Amino acid sequence: MAAADSGTNLMWLRRVLDGWMIAGSLLTLCWVLLLHRADQGGDVPASVLGLARVVTDILVLGLVVALCFCLESGKRTATTVAAVALVVLAVGDMLRILLPVPGTWYGVPLAATCSMTGLLLVAAVPWMPGGVSAVGVGERALSVVGVVAGFVPVVVCLLALGAHVLAGGRTDPVMTALAGTVLLGFGVRQSIVHADHLRITREVVAREAHYRTLVDGSSDVITIVGLDGRVLYVSPAARHVFGHRPEDLVGARLPLYTHPDDTTPLMQAVERLRQEAEPGDRGPGRHVFCRVRAADGGWRHVESTISLHPEGLIFTSRDVTERVALQAQLERRAFHDALTGLPNRALFIDRVAHALRKRTVGTTPPAVLFLDLDGFKAVNDSAGHAMGDALLIQAARRLQASVRASDTVARLGGDEFTALLEGEAGACPPPAREVAERILSALTKPYRIGSTDAVVSASIGIAVAMPGITPEDLLDHADQAMYEAKSAGKGRIRMHRPQSQDVCSGMLNH
Repeated sequence: MAAADSGTNLMWLRRVLDGWMIAGSLLTLCWVLLLHRADQGGDVPASVLGLARVVTDILVLGLVVALCFCLESGKRTATTVAAVALVVLAVGDMLRILLPVPGTWYGVPLAATCSMTGLLLVAAVPWMPGGVSAVGVGERALSVVGVVAGFVPVVVCLLALGAHVLAGGRTDPVMTALAGTVLLGFGVRQSIVHADHLRITREVVAREAHYRTLVDGSSDVITIVGLDGRVLYVSPAARHVFGHRPEDLVGARLPLYTHPDDTTPLMQAVERLRQEAEPGDRGPGRHVFCRVRAADGGWRHVESTISLHPEGLIFTSRDVTERVALQAQLERRAFHDALTGLPNRALFIDRVAHALRKRTVGTTPPAVLFLDLDGFKAVNDSAGHAMGDALLIQAARRLQASVRASDTVARLGGDEFTALLEGEAGACPPPAREVAERILSALTKPYRIGSTDAVVSASIGIAVAMPGITPEDLLDHADQAMYEAKSAGKGRIRMHRPQSQDVCSGMLNH
């Protein structure tokens, strides 16, 4: 594991020193116990031979414990069990040294039991969590506990020496060398920690400056909001996008300058992310579109991506006002007449279909008026297309003024217009013929265009919706009625007469 470590040389050296400090303190303790037994007249040569096995256990144990502190908490199981196994093996080997005869406990040999238990734990280590992931430890995975753990071996070593001296024991070069190397390793180790800390600090400062440059130079507004809904940070782009100073927004709560109609979807997305954050499930970010009031009082269309942040939520917002305006303009061009601004055929058919779907019992059935301007071709040919366009624009305005705001007026092309008259529950709309007469009266008045007066009339056909009729058929019936009116002498109104006789007379009187 140490050979496969991908950390820096300083980190590798610190890990080795941590291991030696642990091993050196335990070896000092073992040497003290060995000297204590020698002072009691024990078999020192046999104890020295047995101590060789203990030394091996302790050296490996030191490295394993040092490695354990460098792993994340979820990956320490294997190294922790390995450390326990080495401790059990070392205890078994130490029992063979300290006990004059093989010790037993209720007939169970203690040393042999410890050795068997330790070997079984070692065999199980590779199959436990972290048994493989320990290879390639991150160079900065050392926790606070791992840093403080460096003081523990020094304390153990000093306590062992102090107890030995207080008990009247003698010191020798081996004990002095072991204790000295532990203290020396501790000093070098702290120097390495300090040097690595300085290096990390410089890297953090450089990285923070790098990311701050990216954030400050971004045109997107980055906002960090705590889980309590309070704004913790706003990037400088807020001044350019919304005109608000970032420092004035810090401390405010959501929804911040959000349009009242967009507050509910925004807070719902925030609440869902909060619920995901509680069990630790970060999940994907949420995309929210809302309007935000700028400092000049206008509304900005904003597209935001909301993601989880260690301190709460992070909003990455982009001003899409121009894109929304362009999209609305394209949609208007697709469904509205370019000259008059009225709905075109596609939108009118859609409105008729909607009126047919929402029709309920007890409401007046929708009716369609199809009209054609009589005499428009002569005006357009004699006075020019500019005058003809001006006449169409005025005719469209008169049409709109002749119907209710809930009705729909459309231009199908050329000098053909249509109007959809919808009925409402509990309301008594004027009969379709009465509306048609009002339209005819408005359209036949002279049109003042520049210094010229133009006069045209209109032929109007009316069709009332019957059960099961389609929007296209209803419009076709109104078109047929319009041609009947034009054939009858122009400037007239005709109602489409359905073939079936089961249509109520009240409908025909409209």
